[in-house]
Amino acid sequence: MKLKIMTFNIQHCLNYIERYIDFPLFSKTAAESGADIIGLNEVRGKGASADYEDQTRILADGAGYKYHYFAKAIDFDGCNPYGNAVLSKYPLISAETVKIPDPEPRKYTGYYETRCVAKVTVDIGGPFTVLAVHFGLNRDEHENARDTILSLLPEKRCVLMGDFNVQPSSDILDPIRERMKDTAEGCGDMFSFPSDKPDRKIDYIFVSPDVKVLSAEIPPLTVSDHRPHTAYMEI
Repeated sequence: MKLKIMTFNIQHCLNYIERYIDFPLFSKTAAESGADIIGLNEVRGKGASADYEDQTRILADGAGYKYHYFAKAIDFDGCNPYGNAVLSKYPLISAETVKIPDPEPRKYTGYYETRCVAKVTVDIGGPFTVLAVHFGLNRDEHENARDTILSLLPEKRCVLMGDFNVQPSSDILDPIRERMKDTAEGCGDMFSFPSDKPDRKIDYIFVSPDVKVLSAEIPPLTVSDHRPHTAYMEI
């Protein structure tokens, strides 16, 4: 079976050029990607503030994805959900939010934010594990996110994707690479950030060893502050 996967940090659907929340633009981007399954980062949920809407449902409806799941990492101001999401054209067998432990104590002076993994099992004629993650900004956050991911990985039929906030040379990725394949390997630089003039790769799609990678690309789109990353594969 062949699948197209996309990972996309949508920065809460903020139009990168026009600077307003633009659901039609992001729905159009998702629909035109042709992806069967999409992992999203920086997604808002329905909250107390007027600009915190159910973005997962809005994008799923607008782009034609029947199945979807929102994984809350944090409530901004105590009442505004924020996290990751998965959109799928295939039914969901199960879905859960796995919190990434906050570093204790914090080792750096940078910005810290609680993160999570959206873990979804999709029925593609058999179970297929989808992990959508957004790593933090500091080294100790990276370590906790990596260790959480490693604890969740099955041996087969799995895709791991998201904004890892590290570049390909980072040793943070080494234990993941020992167990998974980077779909972008051999495809050149594959820069994904910033979207208008990308100069680094921080967005990834990894697959378990049994999955055959057919192609991967970074579409040249300036929609969010990140460019989307797609991969075409055979299960």
